[in-house]
Amino acid sequence: MKFILGKKLNMSQEFGLEGKVIPVTVIQAGPCLVTQVKTNVKDGYQAVQIGFFEKKKLNKPLTGHLKNLPKFRYLKEFKVEEINDIEVGKEIRVNIFTSGDPVKVTGVSKGKGFQGVVKRHGFHGSPASHGHKDQLRMPGSIGTTDPARVFKGKRMAGRMGTDQVTISNLEIVKVDIDNNLLYIKGAVPGARNGLVLISGPGELKEDVKTEEVKVEAQKEEVKVEEPKSEENK
Repeated sequence: MKFILGKKLNMSQEFGLEGKVIPVTVIQAGPCLVTQVKTNVKDGYQAVQIGFFEKKKLNKPLTGHLKNLPKFRYLKEFKVEEINDIEVGKEIRVNIFTSGDPVKVTGVSKGKGFQGVVKRHGFHGSPASHGHKDQLRMPGSIGTTDPARVFKGKRMAGRMGTDQVTISNLEIVKVDIDNNLLYIKGAVPGARNGLVLISGPGELKEDVKTEEVKVEAQKEEVKVEEPKSEENK
């Protein structure tokens, strides 16, 4: 499995091969560093912890944990089945992904504050007339007389949003290696500048095809002038 951390920037659009408009979410992904490798022998499970987005100060426990490493604001774990050549300090960049890769994106949804049952749970409300004054958006009865209490899990008004949301089967439309940007088809959970976790099938290594295309593009841009012969002087 390959994975990376990123920051949601904004939504935009790209044009496909047939000229159709594709809505995309632009994510600044990485560069990230491997900060810890957990194994079955020592920790009871296999996972890789990576860090993203540096900050100025850390508390003492994190300072000791990130010894000889940058001061990262975000540390997240990804469970893996195999740990081959993954070591602490390994850099992870967007070039591990290519266009067309399926990915799974996890983020925290937007907070919507305290909401009623109509907006939070989709209740249709009470009739608007015939003895229902000021009852239109109320939830109605919330329990019976016998238990004399409200059962846990009852759908009622309360805080809405700020939940962890995972969307699977999204597709990468474009990879911008120079600016560390991923263009993912469709919408991604969370607000702007929110942290997102991106993962997908494959190995955690740089894509060779992507690097070859980048080198060829650089060769085309740089034109070497041939030296003039003595006859043309």
